[in-house]
Amino acid sequence: MLLFLDVDGTLLPFGADRPYPLYEAPATASAGSAEHPLLARIDPALGPRLAALGCALVWATTWMDDANAYVAPWLGLPPLPLVDWPDEDEPPGGLHWKTRPLVDWPAGRPFIWLDDEITGRDRAFTQAHHRGRALLHRVDHRLGLTERDFDVLEAWLG
Repeated sequence: MLLFLDVDGTLLPFGADRPYPLYEAPATASAGSAEHPLLARIDPALGPRLAALGCALVWATTWMDDANAYVAPWLGLPPLPLVDWPDEDEPPGGLHWKTRPLVDWPAGRPFIWLDDEITGRDRAFTQAHHRGRALLHRVDHRLGLTERDFDVLEAWLG
């Protein structure tokens, strides 16, 4: 099972009208973490929680290589494969620009996609064009991944 993982709004909350909790840099954080002050908003405990799901984690983020350089060590995760986004125009009809590449990438294998911008159009496209099981789960960007999100993931995986 693949799990496509976004960073902004999924691991790194933003846009809330309240102060964010801030976390101390874990021992696994890379030396350059201080260059990314927003990393302190990412709960390092999310790494072990994600790893415990038993999925093959894949970065699906515009952070690209920086996700492995800064976010993975912050979470105590090894370097992860990342989706290389094609250079193309915005898809028609309100489809998210990540949807087509993420439906193609697993080649029919089941997958989960965690992102804060998933819509019903992305779900409908995936259902019509993906042969395997797929869970497209929208995370509240103001909170990032929460216990409630993990409940949904664990129920779907179980």
